[in-house]
Amino acid sequence: MPKGQTDENLLVGFDTADDAAVYRVNSNTAIIQTVDFFPPMVDDPYTFGQVAAANALSDIYAMGGMPKLALNLLCFPSDRLPPEAVAAILAGGQDKVTEAGALLCGGHTVEDKEPKYGLAVTGFVHPDKVLTNAGAQAGDYLILTKALGSGILTTAGRAGLVDGDQYRALIDTMTTLNAAAAQAMDSFPVHACTDITGFGLIGHASEMASGSGGTIELWASELPLMPGAHQFASEFILPGGLVRNRTYMKQKARLAPDVPQPLADIMFDPQTSGGLLISVPQAEADSLMQALLVHYPDARMVGRVMNREDVDIRAVHTKS
Repeated sequence: MPKGQTDENLLVGFDTADDAAVYRVNSNTAIIQTVDFFPPMVDDPYTFGQVAAANALSDIYAMGGMPKLALNLLCFPSDRLPPEAVAAILAGGQDKVTEAGALLCGGHTVEDKEPKYGLAVTGFVHPDKVLTNAGAQAGDYLILTKALGSGILTTAGRAGLVDGDQYRALIDTMTTLNAAAAQAMDSFPVHACTDITGFGLIGHASEMASGSGGTIELWASELPLMPGAHQFASEFILPGGLVRNRTYMKQKARLAPDVPQPLADIMFDPQTSGGLLISVPQAEADSLMQALLVHYPDARMVGRVMNREDVDIRAVHTKS
């Protein structure tokens, strides 16, 4: 919290790099509050609405909660964006909120030169079951629920290089809610969780490592990849955000020389509505993986938590 502010019921605030705040209402209930919105990454307005809503809802799931209320946040140029496109964006968001079992209760619009859409979301969680990105323990295994590569694929798509199967896989991944993953985690002693979005796998794993006081080892050969991601990365079709992530993480991550360049790039790729990165005791990892694979066929064990070294992330080619 800002200097001078204290409240014993604020369970998650500024202290960690989590994307949501958590406030205890009573001994059985805490509220989770988050907000997220961004410009379009796909051309179809309905799909954009779905992706943006799924992305915002994901912050609730990453904290171990379930969303209950949502408010639209929409910016658009009223002189250039047709009313039917605005309606389609909102319809896409509405459908994802409904799928999540939450209520969309209004929102706010702003005149802007570029469309932007997302949600402010409120969810509930038991105070004893709040997950953050700061509880990972040495010996934990890390499970990632969705494939990587959405930043690379959307960049390739803008150049007209993505085929139909690649595009469908991209959209399916970004519009899939992390709800089933949150439900599966509830039955296991999960130590930490975060969702993988704009800072990429390495960036968000670094926040988990730093917050938990450990180092995370990532296994590049085990990463789940969207169709076409490796190909386009090999051809250096990379988004600007990937380059910025790599530069920012230069002092925090160490990649082994045998990690192939395309896989190294994909670990820095900014994701939109990405999967959950779950830190769970090694003894429970196989069982949780089997529960997740029912809903997330791309889920993979991608690393482990280690005692603290001189960097947040140590990326190797194969599992040690």
